[in-house]
Amino acid sequence: MDRKVATIQDVARIAGVSTATVSRTLSKPSVVARSTREAVLDAIETTGYRINATASNLRRQRTGTVIVLLPDIANPFFSQILAGLASVLTPAQYGMLIADTQSGPDPDEQLAHYLTSGQADGVILLDGTLSPRALDIPGRPPVVMACEWMDTTTPSVRVENARGAALAVGHLARLGHRHIGHVTGPTGNVLSETRLEGFRDALSALGLPLRDEWVIEGDFSMDSGAAAARAWLALDSRPTGLFLSSDQMAVGFMGELQRRGLTVPSDVSVVGFDNIEIARHLSPGLTTVRQPRTRIGVRAAEMLLSLIDTGLLEGPTEMIEVEFMARESSAAPPR
Repeated sequence: MDRKVATIQDVARIAGVSTATVSRTLSKPSVVARSTREAVLDAIETTGYRINATASNLRRQRTGTVIVLLPDIANPFFSQILAGLASVLTPAQYGMLIADTQSGPDPDEQLAHYLTSGQADGVILLDGTLSPRALDIPGRPPVVMACEWMDTTTPSVRVENARGAALAVGHLARLGHRHIGHVTGPTGNVLSETRLEGFRDALSALGLPLRDEWVIEGDFSMDSGAAAARAWLALDSRPTGLFLSSDQMAVGFMGELQRRGLTVPSDVSVVGFDNIEIARHLSPGLTTVRQPRTRIGVRAAEMLLSLIDTGLLEGPTEMIEVEFMARESSAAPPR
């Protein structure tokens, strides 16, 4: 016997809500209470209700797709952000198309292509190195920036980068470090610049010295962290504590020192930034500044869906708090 096809009325009856609430949950999940959203999703699973997404998108003149542009698709830092994005976009019947901004010859042209191709209803952009002029396209879909940013008019979700740097410096100072260095991210990157500024301001506020040779250039990668370790070893006078602008660099730094017979934190204390998954599994565990990456993805997706619904391009900047995670890679300076 043929099984009856579930309807939206069946979902509403089991969830104990109206059909309008079911429709709103599927089209605008961010405006529905979490308990209601969960009840509707449970009812959909129970009934086996299926949405004709193609017909729905045609009626709304939408593609049902959001493009997510990353500066490095292989970087594990983005995994939790993508999970946060999917947790909001999937229930709203949006698929994600993920692309790497640095894979082509001109990142600005690549962004412009996605904004003019009609492939998506909106874009989540996680690369702040692109030119703001690339967004100056009439009739483009809304864009939300996450983590990084380019200007003040594009809606964005970011964390307290300068405060995170200050937390790192303050932690090392409380442990007794008076000679503190920094490994930056890539030149021109807004995260690198903001964290470096926070580092310098924190040293100044504490009355600690800042020496140019104690600021070592990196690029967020493990290889640049290893190179920073070699640069630190070559210094005549070495800082006893280091704040590195990413966990990946801290991993490379610690690994290089270990290969050369030195240990962390006995020879130098190390603090990273991001709290990627491997940070707590290292030996010693990496002291770091935690970015709530899933939360960043959730809020960026909710912000984008709101812009798609309203047809607006400009919106707010949302700042998310960081959290300091003290682990074994930092300790009192060697005597």
